[in-house]
Amino acid sequence: MSRKHPIIAVTGSSGAGTTTVKSALEDIFHRVGARAEYVEGDSFHRYDRKEMKKELKKAKKEGRNLSHFGPEGNLFEKQKELFVSYAETGTGMRRRYIHDEEEAALYNSEPGTFTEWQALASDSDLLVYEGLHGGLVTGGINIAEDVDLLIGVAPTINLEWIQKINRDTKDRGYEPEDVIDTIHRRMYDYMHYIMPQFDNTHINFQRIPMVDTSNPLNVRGIPTAEQSLVLIHFLKNKPSVKQKLNLRGLIEGSFISGFNTLVIPGGKMAYAIELILTKSILDLLAKRGKIDRREADLTNGV
Repeated sequence: MSRKHPIIAVTGSSGAGTTTVKSALEDIFHRVGARAEYVEGDSFHRYDRKEMKKELKKAKKEGRNLSHFGPEGNLFEKQKELFVSYAETGTGMRRRYIHDEEEAALYNSEPGTFTEWQALASDSDLLVYEGLHGGLVTGGINIAEDVDLLIGVAPTINLEWIQKINRDTKDRGYEPEDVIDTIHRRMYDYMHYIMPQFDNTHINFQRIPMVDTSNPLNVRGIPTAEQSLVLIHFLKNKPSVKQKLNLRGLIEGSFISGFNTLVIPGGKMAYAIELILTKSILDLLAKRGKIDRREADLTNGV
């Protein structure tokens, strides 16, 4: 864990909704005046899009498992190297993965490829990782230990599949059958490298649809926030009873379902993130001399 340069990681599988949490964090950083550098988990994939297709065919022929969830498809050591470097020096090497034509024009590259490795700016206040492996612990590589605030995003499995199918078919041009095959192929790695991370998090957000998703392969649209509840589970830095009651009072329609579990209306998720995480982020910055300690103390967290 960083002593001087804080690292926040938002971890969850593809289509889980990590981008929603990242956007809420950006609002917090803007409000408190913090400068953040952002790193996407896709940038640590081992293969670009064309290479991955070739490697998948080879792995299938050889009876091997290969996916972006597991170690064969990723550069875990490079992610670990960045986290250690940033924690110690406030900088490190990162690259970007080009998802679509819009990003291709922005970075003068082709969709499905990587940019060159480049150094992060040296004047940031914190590093934010969003992707698959923010809390990974496997094979001698412990990424979770370098993270100061680890946030898990894990919707119900059917909702996760619905979101992935919709995103990959509508935004990335894949055929539904190809996305379903990917979900099936990834299941072993999902169980061994994604799910265990949620035991290492400080807090988990799990969106639960309130409409029928019993056959996720046949659902045409993603349930809206208003058609969902969000379960918030505190694993570390657990709030006091007073704090939980305060949260329940501030978030209309919420209720406490377990000793460290709060359930809120889906449309209140961004608001809840700001209520819960603002003081934690200010504390991280204050402890490492990024802001005045009194500024953090003046923010009454819940």
